[in-house]
Amino acid sequence: MNIGNVIMVKRKELGLTQQVLADKLGVSFQAVSKWEKGTSYPDIDLLPLLAAELNTSSDALLGYEYKTHGYYDDRYKENEYFWGVQPNETCLDIIKMMPPVKPLKVLDIGCGEGKDAVFFARNGYQVTAFDLSKDGIEKGKRLAEKCGTHVDFFQADLNDYRLSENYDIIFSSGVFDYMKPELRTSITEHLKEHTNANGLNAIKVFVDKPFIEVSDKKKKSFRYTWKSGEIFTYYHDWVISQMNERIYDCNSGGVPHKHCIDIMIAQNP
Repeated sequence: MNIGNVIMVKRKELGLTQQVLADKLGVSFQAVSKWEKGTSYPDIDLLPLLAAELNTSSDALLGYEYKTHGYYDDRYKENEYFWGVQPNETCLDIIKMMPPVKPLKVLDIGCGEGKDAVFFARNGYQVTAFDLSKDGIEKGKRLAEKCGTHVDFFQADLNDYRLSENYDIIFSSGVFDYMKPELRTSITEHLKEHTNANGLNAIKVFVDKPFIEVSDKKKKSFRYTWKSGEIFTYYHDWVISQMNERIYDCNSGGVPHKHCIDIMIAQNP
């Protein structure tokens, strides 16, 4: 249970000092400090109030609640892999830039059914991957087993989960449009802070274009719009090694449609 890290990150996202949070809860700032350091835990009776002050739920605070929207769960329940098992082309670019000539740790955020995470693991990386969908995670585990490799898969929500260790490569494809807009700055800064020196953040994010119609109105209801080039601005202080935007045809869900996506690979200087 990494509740201390969650408290600290969410407190800072809201711009609260330890003293201010302590005053709201009727405890000492030393108590808040101990929670965040992991040397003690809040009393269980205090969790609902603490969660309310941090704009979350008690279950999410403890890492137990994952409210899925069902869009991908319905598709991941099928035996076939909705996204296939071939790796994303950006994975190949990453391998060229940072080959696993020494032990390198990879984090795949929003791994879906695990095809990219398994690809990295098969090529010698130490891979951790999470997704909101339990069904996707289970399929990822089966794929890793079939391929004779290991990935540390677990279920988590991009908006709530915070890292407790550093990685050499942080990869995410088509997931950042589920990130709440008010958390974009804090989450991207958090990812950057947990990237080792000379490490990479490789992000692919869908962007809206007025001339491309959203193929699934249900999906649009829980996505948050990104603008062209917006993701690059969050990495202005890093070396941007790749910065592309492209429109491509897609047939996911059996309905032909188009997407526009921004592709970025940035290196921690």
